[in-house]
Amino acid sequence: MLDALHPDPQVLLSLVRMKMPFGKYKDTVLCDLPVSYLEWFGRKGFPDGKLGMLLQTLLEIQMNGLGELLVTLKKMESGRP
Repeated sequence: MLDALHPDPQVLLSLVRMKMPFGKYKDTVLCDLPVSYLEWFGRKGFPDGKLGMLLQTLLEIQMNGLGELLVTLKKMESGRP
């Protein structure tokens, strides 16, 4: 069972693997979306389902200054040092 103290690592992996399926940033990896776009969703409403949860999570990560965590994970995923 996962909780706030033990977040699901699959969420972080999804943020560095999954691409935006629609809109202005279609085919952009979620972790590469600009914060302004995430903030726009915050004002207008996030999509339903997994995508919405991922975008909300990404906004929280970015707003709390933890974006470097995703940069490191993305490098690990691509096999770069």
